[in-house]
Amino acid sequence: MFSKNLIKLSSLHNKPCFFTEDVAKVLDISIESARVFVTRQSKKEIFIKLKKNCYSFGQRWNLNNEEDFFAISSILRVPSYISLLTALSYYGVSTQFPQDVFESITIFSTKDYEIKGKNFKFYKVKEEFFNGFIRKDNYFIAEKEKAFIDAIYLYSFGKYSLDLSAIDIKKLDKSLIFKIVKKYPQKTIEVLKRICKI
Repeated sequence: MFSKNLIKLSSLHNKPCFFTEDVAKVLDISIESARVFVTRQSKKEIFIKLKKNCYSFGQRWNLNNEEDFFAISSILRVPSYISLLTALSYYGVSTQFPQDVFESITIFSTKDYEIKGKNFKFYKVKEEFFNGFIRKDNYFIAEKEKAFIDAIYLYSFGKYSLDLSAIDIKKLDKSLIFKIVKKYPQKTIEVLKRICKI
């Protein structure tokens, strides 16, 4: 029974993650039956549980590319957006990129999710600083100047480790950075001025 159902679910295999509701719809079963099904498949490690009612195919996990994990990150914590060194590396601004670590900004509490060798890290900022990001396919990502400011903001308050020597400031628009940072605490502005040598 389950093998046939798994074949039916092959349409979900091209997604980095899926929901219990998706399983119920594809198999044409109730939500309750879908919950029983995904729980059993998770115990067999055919599915990987990401969070409540959200899963990924076990066979696909290590085949995911960077943007697939970005999409998973955006699902794990809502709302959130990819930022900090993850975004700076994506844009080619930083050479520092911790392997298998995906960093995001959220308005909720700082939290880490360790899932099958991948670490999804979420850093809390005030709601007034939760901006400066764009949507790309199935995830949200900070624009490069905002990713840099997010890093400096957390760094200035001792909440984030940052290797400044790994960041190529020349690839950033300084005028845009200082336009954005005007609304940030003076402590962040002072650190930014020191880094940019202004």
